[in-house]
Amino acid sequence: MLHIGEARLWLGLLAVAGSAYAIGQSTCVAFTSSASTFPVVSGHKASPIFLSADDWPGVQRAAHDFAADIQRVTGVKPTLSNVTTSQNSFLAPVKSSTPIIVGTLGRSSLIDQVINNTNLDVSSIQGNWESFLTKEVANPLPGVKSAYVIVGADKRGTIYALYDHSEQFGVSPWYWWADVPVTQHSELFTASSGCSHGSPTVKYRGLFLNDEQPALQNWAMEKFTNGTGAPLTGSPFNHWFYTNLFELLLRLKANYLWPAQWSSAFGIDDSQNQFLADWWGVVMGTSHEEPMMRSTPVEWGLFGEGPWNYSINAQNVYNYWVNGTERSKSFENVYTLGMRGDGDLPLSESTNVALLEKVVSDQRQILTDVYNGTDITTIPQMWTLYKEVQGYYEDNMRVPDDVMLMWTDDNWGNIRRFPLVDERNRTGGAGIYYHVDYVGTPRDYKWITSSQLSKIYEQMSIAVDRQADRIWILNVGDLKPYELDIEFFLTYGWDASLWNPNKVDDFVTSWAQREFDVSPTTGREIAEIIANVTRFNARAKPELWNSTTFNLWNYREAETVWDQWQTLSDASNKLYKSMSSANQPAFFQLVQHPVQASATLAHMWIAAGINNLRASQARLSTNNYADQVEQLFSQDFDLETQYHTILDGKWDHMMDQTHVMYYYWQQPMTNTMPPVTRVQPKKQALPGVMRIVPEGTQGAWPGDNPHQCDLGYNCPPPSISLDNFTPFGNRFVDVGAGGPAPFTFTVSVNASWLTASEKKGSISPQNPEQRVFFSVDWSKVSGAQSAQITFTATAKGQPDLVTTVGFTANNTVVASGFKGFVEGDGGVSIEAAHASRNTTVDGLTWIELPGIGRTLSGVTPWPRGGDDKNFTAGSGPSIEYDFYTLNSVGGNITVTTYVSPSLNAFGEDRPIGFAVSVDSSAPQSNYFIPPAAPGSEPDAWNDFVAESTVTTANIFTAAPGAHTLKIWMVEPTVIVQKIVIDTGGVRGSYLGPPESIRV
Repeated sequence: MLHIGEARLWLGLLAVAGSAYAIGQSTCVAFTSSASTFPVVSGHKASPIFLSADDWPGVQRAAHDFAADIQRVTGVKPTLSNVTTSQNSFLAPVKSSTPIIVGTLGRSSLIDQVINNTNLDVSSIQGNWESFLTKEVANPLPGVKSAYVIVGADKRGTIYALYDHSEQFGVSPWYWWADVPVTQHSELFTASSGCSHGSPTVKYRGLFLNDEQPALQNWAMEKFTNGTGAPLTGSPFNHWFYTNLFELLLRLKANYLWPAQWSSAFGIDDSQNQFLADWWGVVMGTSHEEPMMRSTPVEWGLFGEGPWNYSINAQNVYNYWVNGTERSKSFENVYTLGMRGDGDLPLSESTNVALLEKVVSDQRQILTDVYNGTDITTIPQMWTLYKEVQGYYEDNMRVPDDVMLMWTDDNWGNIRRFPLVDERNRTGGAGIYYHVDYVGTPRDYKWITSSQLSKIYEQMSIAVDRQADRIWILNVGDLKPYELDIEFFLTYGWDASLWNPNKVDDFVTSWAQREFDVSPTTGREIAEIIANVTRFNARAKPELWNSTTFNLWNYREAETVWDQWQTLSDASNKLYKSMSSANQPAFFQLVQHPVQASATLAHMWIAAGINNLRASQARLSTNNYADQVEQLFSQDFDLETQYHTILDGKWDHMMDQTHVMYYYWQQPMTNTMPPVTRVQPKKQALPGVMRIVPEGTQGAWPGDNPHQCDLGYNCPPPSISLDNFTPFGNRFVDVGAGGPAPFTFTVSVNASWLTASEKKGSISPQNPEQRVFFSVDWSKVSGAQSAQITFTATAKGQPDLVTTVGFTANNTVVASGFKGFVEGDGGVSIEAAHASRNTTVDGLTWIELPGIGRTLSGVTPWPRGGDDKNFTAGSGPSIEYDFYTLNSVGGNITVTTYVSPSLNAFGEDRPIGFAVSVDSSAPQSNYFIPPAAPGSEPDAWNDFVAESTVTTANIFTAAPGAHTLKIWMVEPTVIVQKIVIDTGGVRGSYLGPPESIRV
């Protein structure tokens, strides 16, 4: 929450002088008085809060929180009273000229009386789902001069209005779930004009607790039970747990929940669960594999008879569904229709569309019978098109028009399909099931935050454009540590109109200001840290990392990644230490732990890779890296322990999830340190005391190594080269110890244009290696010139050891007046956002999606194409890049385009694609996602999602010189991250070469 005067005007939201900071809300709270404000707390006196006894229980409950929140902020507790009115008098236990009156249209007799007395115009919210308005009104009730009225169109409209104000007062929705301190203010006011919100973008917005063992389940068992759990299931998820969750959901303006399902059964674990969900105002549902409000497979295992198979055991399954429907009839639910196999597996191969259509028909009959006399088209129902079920839909299985269709992602954040134009007029509408946590191939990911908000925005914005906006559910695993993902997903679903690609970072900045009570500048620093930790974790999920994920010898890739993590770690540490003791627990959970835990794991894997490489090079420093891996492995546990012990163990077990050393897709049974090796520290390497390793090689000299030449023995001395457009601008050679004997070394060069960063050095077991950089004075080099570097080692009692390294400097020249990227180090590498020109066609143009992707950002056609507009190659909007080549192989260049792994989301006849051309050549189309059977992923999909990119290659004829590359829109939603043009020297790496120099 901002201090007075720190709020910024953004997103066109209403601001009041000295106002609170709102995220996706109209601002109607201030902390200083003016002629246009209403006093909530002033002069240590709080305005009383009045409700009507006939209002919804959930509204009564939220009003208690509202009063408590005012006390949390100001230290003054307002009175909270149910009051009644008669025609000519006001009967209330507390007399006041300035009360806050809260109520729901058509439910609260008190609000009805206020409207009658004041002619308050509520037409903007009347009959609108979850809408609200607030306003100061005069003479609302007999004897009351003025009141601030909070009116909801329905029960959640009123509830959201109350929690909306609480957030602006200074109470974060995460005040309990992430221990965010309340920002204190002695004075508290609302704008007399109030604030309002219409119906949300997405009707049902919710979360799915899933894969909740070991972390969430172990934590809940300790905190909410006596250690035994529910009688039938052993589940710890009782009403004490869920009421904490219900409050969080409503504070975040969610309204929908799929409860924990593994070893749990919401309806039987605690007899109060269903009742209290409805009482609070939360709509309950069940996951894609749990039809008719039964927690399957747990409940089927307890109460079912025979196999979970509708073709041979229909009556028993039918009766089972009847029971679930009757048990839930009195509550607000969304019924899941359809059927999957036992244990969230596909149904048997004998299952066909006709049988599944009968399943849905029978489920509809159950609703008809149980809700006798009710038009079942008014009962919310949904069918999730998850995995093979989408295949049934594509095979022309249909459900009644009023049933919501929930399309799904691929479990890795890439939505498989959106409603087509002719599917958008269904009365039931459509929605999305999305993941930030998953158990399955190619690897579980459920330890730490690893989803980019920029990608969540990108995918869900398509859902909004394609009218998949009736129901959204987010699989959040254990809930923590996905706090920010959760809030962004729900905030976007609440009002998508407020957000665009350039506002995602603003969301995080605002969130950081609210959570940690920091300035906008510090908020932006925190936003950058969060954007980077999720970017780095999304390059490949931490569960997929190994010791060679990042290249250990080309482009300094592993070292660059190491340094990026270190910079991030240092920035987070600095902010953590600057936080007050009250703010540190929240900062630790929401920022510091994700950064430090991720950085520790990344450093450990890179150190393990360096350890193994050093061993193959007979370098004594091998052992230092083995020690470092062991230290980092221990540090990983220490960070977990720190998480479990903050706040006297409030979050004990919440980081129980294993995450080191996967052997297949499933979680390891324990964390296991990456394999390391050691060299004999007391024995000298066969070639002598000194090891020389030039940049860009796995080999080491003197001696033999399979990477030194094809034979692997009797290889010539090493050589390195540098051109004047190489991004790093220098080369290095590592001088290392080959055993226990200390030595001194000298470095000499035989060319005046070549300079070494060190001319001499000392190596010992305590200082086992030293890096020497070599730079070129390009003013002294014309064309390609060669030099020799000589390393001479002197050790006591041994003859001098001399090793030479050849060095070639190539001073290349670019034509006068050229502007663009220049080939260096064997190719041209371009971040897609760094275009030379951009051409608009039919109102569509390529724009940058800030932050998305592995290295910088991405570009995509925008807007998303209206009614799915597409183009033939070469006719659509294009984005251009000027580049200059100095070499080519046979007159050819290879253009590799790094694109995000977006699926063919617009139907089988619309494969996702784009085109590439160079100069005047014909555009070459790229349809980069292989075809797949309906409901299944394409070939190589595991590789695509594991690496967070797909690459395409196009070959063009291009002589050395200036050229222009064009990327053409063919289909909407393609995201291009990076372009690499290989002129014959591009080497292997995970992230691709660093961006080339631009002149």
